Amino acid sequence: MINKIFFYCCKIIDTVFHSQKLKIFYFKKRGIKFTGDKNLPPHIFSDISKMEPWLISIGHNTTVAGNVSFITHDNSIAKLKLGCSNLFGKIVIGNNCFIGENSTILYGVRIANNVIVAAGSVVTKSFEEENIIIGGNPAKIISNWNQLKDKVESNNLNRNINRRVFKKNKFSDDFLVKR
Repeated sequence: MINKIFFYCCKIIDTVFHSQKLKIFYFKKRGIKFTGDKNLPPHIFSDISKMEPWLISIGHNTTVAGNVSFITHDNSIAKLKLGCSNLFGKIVIGNNCFIGENSTILYGVRIANNVIVAAGSVVTKSFEEENIIIGGNPAKIISNWNQLKDKVESNNLNRNINRRVFKKNKFSDDFLVKR
């Protein structure tokens, strides 16, 4: 009962203040491990504390976009073979990663440092290579950091300009990405 009250208090405060520190505090209390530099905390925009949060580890300076699912178990084996229990596995996300919106990370997956997961991806296996971009269903390597950097360099905005311009909702087409 106290956990539910704490959960709803955190939700209300988070809704009002959008506090990343509060989210991290809540997720730590649920058992999720955050590794690395405390000065570069992760940015979490999804409720990642589902069934077995203690099986999830997220590195520093990692962003988890909205509606991302971490699936730490699989009950389908119990349907195939009576008497078998769920399959469980840890999910480990490295440092300086980005997990795109609506992505799903399955149990047993390890993602190395400096990996971008494209929006809508389903990650079914581990990726130990760094500086890559993965995407698709199932996820596979689709690019690397250098190729992406070259592709979007002309559309790269200074972060301070970006915030100022978009807060005012006054921007020209020059600021928009062209494909």
